Amino acid sequence: MQELVFRNATLEDLPTIVEIYNSTIPSRMVTADTEDVSVESRLDWFLVHNPETRPLWMIEDEQQNVLGWVSFSSFYGRPAYNGTVEISIYMGENSRGKGYGKKVLQYCIDNAGKFGVKTLLGFIFLHNEPSLKLFRHFGFEDWGTLPNVAVLDGVERTLVILGKRID
Repeated sequence: MQELVFRNATLEDLPTIVEIYNSTIPSRMVTADTEDVSVESRLDWFLVHNPETRPLWMIEDEQQNVLGWVSFSSFYGRPAYNGTVEISIYMGENSRGKGYGKKVLQYCIDNAGKFGVKTLLGFIFLHNEPSLKLFRHFGFEDWGTLPNVAVLDGVERTLVILGKRID
């Protein structure tokens, strides 16, 4: 498997970010959105990310083809939680199931401290077994379960909160 390249996302990447995100909606495994989101609707989300404390990285192969993206998002929006982030990993359709997730999550763990992050969180649906397996492989532990908090196509779904301390 080739090496991955991580670079800070630019505003010009936002349409690609949204395209990848929207490609996950039909599976009903990754996001609680049920319809495509627009680039405009994601602008504020994009703007709260920054290379100093809340990175949003494009994931590329060595030929600069975009494979996906990953972000650190603030948890709960209060200053006392500044050392805690939610990780979101979204791979393009042709990049899923190829082992890239392990490289991406390892990169996040290895670099979290540079952003003052001491706690990483993953919010994952209980039925998303591949993502749960990925995070647990890296020592993330079950820190919370929100039973049946989402309804996707009439089916109630449970959200699991996985956490890992970075020292």
